[in-house]
Amino acid sequence: MKLSLRGRIGQVNQRLKGWEALRWIDGAPRVTDVLRREVDRFGGIGAIYGVLRADPWSAVHWHNGIPPERSAEAYAAVQDYVTRNGDGIPVLFVEEAPHGLQALGGTTLPVNLALGAGMDADLTEQLAAAVAAEARARGTHVALVSGLDVLRDPRWGRAEECFSEDPVLAALLVAATVRGMQGGSTGTEPIGAGHVAVVAKHFAAQGAGIGGRNGSGAPIGSRELGEIHLRPAFAAARLGVAGFMAAYNDVDGVPCSANRALLTGKLREEWGWDGVVMADGTAIDRLRDSAPDPAAAAALALRAGVDLSLWDEAFTHLEQALDRGLVEERHLDRAVDRVLALKRRVGLFGEPVVPPPARDVATLVDRAARQAVVLVHDHGVLPLDPAATIVLVGPNADDLDAQLGDYTPPRPADDPAASTVRSALGARVVYTPGSRVRTALGGEALAAVDEVVARADVCVLVLGGTSRRSYEDEFAANGAVEGPAADTTNGEGVDLASIALPEPQLELARRARASGKPVVAVVIDGRPRALTELARLADALFVVPFPGPSGGSAIASALFEGTASGLLPASFPVADGVFPVAHDERLETARGYLEHRHPVGIPFGSGATPPARVREGSYTISAAALNNGSTLTVTVDFADPGASVVVPLYGRRHELGVRPRRRSLLAVRRVTSSPVEFELGLDELGSWATGQPIAVPVDVDVWSTGEPVRVRVTGEDGSTPWQR
Repeated sequence: MKLSLRGRIGQVNQRLKGWEALRWIDGAPRVTDVLRREVDRFGGIGAIYGVLRADPWSAVHWHNGIPPERSAEAYAAVQDYVTRNGDGIPVLFVEEAPHGLQALGGTTLPVNLALGAGMDADLTEQLAAAVAAEARARGTHVALVSGLDVLRDPRWGRAEECFSEDPVLAALLVAATVRGMQGGSTGTEPIGAGHVAVVAKHFAAQGAGIGGRNGSGAPIGSRELGEIHLRPAFAAARLGVAGFMAAYNDVDGVPCSANRALLTGKLREEWGWDGVVMADGTAIDRLRDSAPDPAAAAALALRAGVDLSLWDEAFTHLEQALDRGLVEERHLDRAVDRVLALKRRVGLFGEPVVPPPARDVATLVDRAARQAVVLVHDHGVLPLDPAATIVLVGPNADDLDAQLGDYTPPRPADDPAASTVRSALGARVVYTPGSRVRTALGGEALAAVDEVVARADVCVLVLGGTSRRSYEDEFAANGAVEGPAADTTNGEGVDLASIALPEPQLELARRARASGKPVVAVVIDGRPRALTELARLADALFVVPFPGPSGGSAIASALFEGTASGLLPASFPVADGVFPVAHDERLETARGYLEHRHPVGIPFGSGATPPARVREGSYTISAAALNNGSTLTVTVDFADPGASVVVPLYGRRHELGVRPRRRSLLAVRRVTSSPVEFELGLDELGSWATGQPIAVPVDVDVWSTGEPVRVRVTGEDGSTPWQR
């Protein structure tokens, strides 16, 4: 079928919010005038976002939303209207799935930062596969999946969507997610019935925003961009991820959605990737600050390599942009071809896809929650005695929403799989909240804390933050929180100037410490915090990135059974205002701040790591061998704990003319026995200065938790780094 200009413009537009295109009325799906007008306007639609989305922004909940078991019926009503009343081309159904499908009845996983603490690529892949099967069984074609952002500033509200501050760990888990969701489909291969196409977000460097402000500029050099922020994207690209979402931020002044060097030069010409680039929500309209009118903004994005809009008005002005010569028709045809190719890849032009039943994911979710629990320190008070009198204090001790993270659908009213710390501990504890997350409850609440702690054997504080959203909150045009939102401290639109633990929570810790009783602190949060004072007040300290609905049981197990096995996926600063602190920052000639000579309070990788050492040996490989796919085997020995543990392998690269980083994560694996063999190849030993690995002469000091050994990559002529 040859599409008209109007029809082609329709294929690159994704303006509608799906919950406005369809209503659930009297037990049946009903298309709305919003959908009818869009089809009449363009004769077809490229994609529709969020038909199933349920949350406070969409104002969809259990009383007005699409019942989970009838999702396919709802999609069918939209698809039938679009194909019968338009040009006959089916529409892609796109949904959010940053940590589970954001729809009524959708499985909610621990957030990405929690999976980063678990450092288990196999489990991450299994979870991704289960979410994809669930989404496809309901009729979804495309999932928008977070994970490309690398957490470099804990003030950023979206820290929870990152896997880590470390690009190697982020790349490892992004790759696992793409494999799990797309089922191993690469390039242009069809995506099978039990899987969905992934649009990975955000491309690129959104984690490098100035001051941790969402969507702010990333004024970084090309080496920092390549080594840190492009590495997860490259991992997704070479696995054939179906799409990338262009980020809100600019890189050195050029907005990502208008950055041809990134969207075409890097992705397509250098990396050889060929998929769909989707703009972030309203990102093309935001180009009005660098373009005179909507048509010019649309032309900027289309020429740069954006193929599909999201809620933008600007892309509807493409005909005007063509008439004015701002963009060529071949640019439009290129984008249309990519959208149609994605539709073919998910089977929209063939026989109807019959997805298999969704998988049982509850056991996997519980396992991920347990792996997310990080024991920072224990001064001999753990495990807790089940016969002890335990008092439970703190705003997150009995708040399920505080465990879930942003982009979460409303939970069923009665969910037997959900547990808070209080419900998991049951009758064995005495509970009082003591404070809210950000604000005090008053003198009576503090008096209640003093009274219950006085008659306890041990006090367990459950503190931290929350990404809770309320149906009374105000939202920006893209769904971010607009203005104050109750006690919310995390999520999109909730960037913080201060990451100190709120004073009302610290006061609870001081009172517990003053009692003379043992104090165990559990911090449930979605971002690194300055925990120096709390660490001094607590005999044992746990950090738990938002662990999902079964997080209460996971924490209870860690308290009584010693099951904590996670490692910190990001460094925690020693004090508020001390940035940056990432473990792989470059070695500096400066010595920190006058008040804080050592900026890092709790470093990346802290937790229950067994003592380990790299076996001594001669590790040498040539650049030519690396380029040809050869690897070196490096063996790490550790004391076998008889349980699942994470074994990291760190390195420091010495490359001529380049200031080294303090350390870099070379590889990491979750294992149950010693020794562990790591295969080091081009990814681990090459230079990532351009965003993809290149073999250069380099010396790498390699260690796990013991003394380093030297790995050498020589030039093709046998020269060493320092001879170059």
